[in-house]
Amino acid sequence: MKSILFFGTPPFAAHILSYLLEYRVPILGIVTKPDLPQGRGRRIGSSAVKEIAVRQAPHVPLLQPEKASDPLFLQEIKSLEADLVVVVAYGQILKESLLQTPPLGAINLHASLLPKYRGAAPVQRALMQGEEITGVVIQKMVKELDAGDVLREALMAIPSSMNAGELLQELCLLAKPLLLHFLQEIGEDLPEGRAQDPSLVTMAPKIQPEETRIVWGRPSVVIHNQVRGLAPTPGAWSWMQTRGMRKKIKIISTELSQETLTMSPGTISRQGLVGCGSGAPLRLIKVQPEGKVVMDVGSWLRGQVDPVVLA
Repeated sequence: MKSILFFGTPPFAAHILSYLLEYRVPILGIVTKPDLPQGRGRRIGSSAVKEIAVRQAPHVPLLQPEKASDPLFLQEIKSLEADLVVVVAYGQILKESLLQTPPLGAINLHASLLPKYRGAAPVQRALMQGEEITGVVIQKMVKELDAGDVLREALMAIPSSMNAGELLQELCLLAKPLLLHFLQEIGEDLPEGRAQDPSLVTMAPKIQPEETRIVWGRPSVVIHNQVRGLAPTPGAWSWMQTRGMRKKIKIISTELSQETLTMSPGTISRQGLVGCGSGAPLRLIKVQPEGKVVMDVGSWLRGQVDPVVLA
């Protein structure tokens, strides 16, 4: 099997790395982002990939460059003399000089069916757009973001109740054997791939804060997809108005109802149904009021003495 350099940062990448190490893939170096302040306390924390590297592969060089384009870092990469770079959600754009360093170049494991959803948030964007099928691909890396030939792919159906966290777990399970088998099959060159159709390209940029607020005047299916696409993090939220006060409330999970009630957008029944701009009222399942823990909607509503309106 060819030797690799592994680039990755978040838990998704860490699970893939752990799997490759368990199957004794020859990894000559592990690259992840530098330790950074995390959480409310702003304590310095390591990436999920670093934690796996330290625990499962303490003998493998661990590199954490501020910038992957740094000339000194490129020299370190060259000195490791790996055959191939494998990138899984690393979090930095890699320059062509790095991609061409190993003899076989670089491949990327991406959590969408390219050319759809190129970019940083393919899982969230697919759910927010109401996609019913997604998957993972292995693509040859080129200078343009996620634009290289697709070398392998695996598909899965998306249940209408599945959120982004759950989908990411399923895609990880799908990706592990796909990547391992690909690495086991590589010969002297990478196999021929399928060129991406430029007319089918869609982008999946990072989620922006303004996209997380729920607008109840939108159709119920759009709001449902927004909620599950942003769960568990960063989460979709709404203002909650009661007793003349306004507080934030996160909507953790919802369900499309079949009710024929006519309700104004944002009004909520004692059964947890919320009126939307069009479509049947949306059924709330779990919520997290500001400063409190996640709870089922029934428990939350029983604690409300006065009527509540979401806005």
